[in-house]
Amino acid sequence: MTTLSASSASDRRGPVRSLRFAVAMLVSLLLAAGGVLVAAPAHAHDELVSSDPAADAAVDTLPAQLTLTFSGELATDPGATELAVTDGTGASLADGEPVVAGTVVTQALAGAASGVVTVLWKVVSSDGHPISGEYAFTVTAPPSPTATPTDEPTTEPTDEPDEIATPEPLVTATPASDDSSFGDVWPWIVGGLLVAGLGGAVLYLLVSRARREKELEQTRADALSGGGSTPSAPPADGPTDR
Repeated sequence: MTTLSASSASDRRGPVRSLRFAVAMLVSLLLAAGGVLVAAPAHAHDELVSSDPAADAAVDTLPAQLTLTFSGELATDPGATELAVTDGTGASLADGEPVVAGTVVTQALAGAASGVVTVLWKVVSSDGHPISGEYAFTVTAPPSPTATPTDEPTTEPTDEPDEIATPEPLVTATPASDDSSFGDVWPWIVGGLLVAGLGGAVLYLLVSRARREKELEQTRADALSGGGSTPSAPPADGPTDR
């Protein structure tokens, strides 16, 4: 009886031990899985922790700069960090390139904006993987009115000249009387008559001289042709002695 009791107890302990071993293995597996799950976030990509202005915030005016803070240090390679800040019309508000210092990215802003401002960012995480995101904030101040050119009063042109010139006296020709006209002309008439008379006299003398020379030449020719006798002188007009 004693022997049977001992073997029965031994048979009952076997399944219990197997059950305990299975439970221990299950607990070990659960603990290992929990350790992996706890350690996994430590190796995850960095993420945006905060921003200034914050997402969905409302500010009176556009700030001088925008600040983004991440959970880990960012890569500082050229072109690794990019930011685009635009207003409602799509106009860029970024002034220059973003500056990376450890976990903080700073972007200078310029210009005037009103309404929703959109921020697009892209950085390279500390594990070498690029991450990106987008958020927006609102500028509540209305945009400054654009100065419209005022119509300057224009001076209407006047008919009056700048300097009034004194009109010169008009010289009117006084009609001359008949006597004055004749008095101005008669010397020319007398002079013309004298010139005409002298011209006629000179012409008469020249014609008379030419005629006499012609007659003399004719007389000489007749005398030579008549044998050299001297022609008798023509009778005088007066009475002759008998």
